[in-house]
Amino acid sequence: MSKIKNETGLKNPLSRYAFGRIREQLEHRAMWLAVLSDEAEKHGLPMEEYAGDAIRRCGCIQGKALSEGSKDFRVLKKNLFGYFARKVFEMNIIESTPDKLSIDFYYCPLVKAWQKMGYDDEKIKKLCDCAMCGDRGIISQFGGKLNLEQTIAEGCECCKIRFVRDENAEKEANDE
Repeated sequence: MSKIKNETGLKNPLSRYAFGRIREQLEHRAMWLAVLSDEAEKHGLPMEEYAGDAIRRCGCIQGKALSEGSKDFRVLKKNLFGYFARKVFEMNIIESTPDKLSIDFYYCPLVKAWQKMGYDDEKIKKLCDCAMCGDRGIISQFGGKLNLEQTIAEGCECCKIRFVRDENAEKEANDE
């Protein structure tokens, strides 16, 4: 039996509907990752050998646009974690400074998609780790790194995502 708990806390039917439509789009993106992974593995290419690099590259492209040339993490908060994102992921901004952005996510549409597809906890955890490479790429464009203290995919109550300044991130981002 799955130890992953990932149920919405939205009670208002209108909110559930409105934010549910956005969640469906994110679930669809998660389905793409899962199906691509399955097909690649059928051809002898394990997900760990390609998916993280590709998704990180995509994150770097997105992060460059989101940064608007700034290294201030508050710009990331403003441009990526606005009202709708906070509702869709049921997130709480814990801390927001130029060098640190701490967010707790209490719902994950990507994990929900993988649950609906019938994946076991181990596969969901692997897919989640690959998907988080996008966030690693995004924050690298701000001169930071991602610390995951815990995730829903591991069976925790929430994802504790911590973006922190990292002197090596900028060099790595430039190598992308």
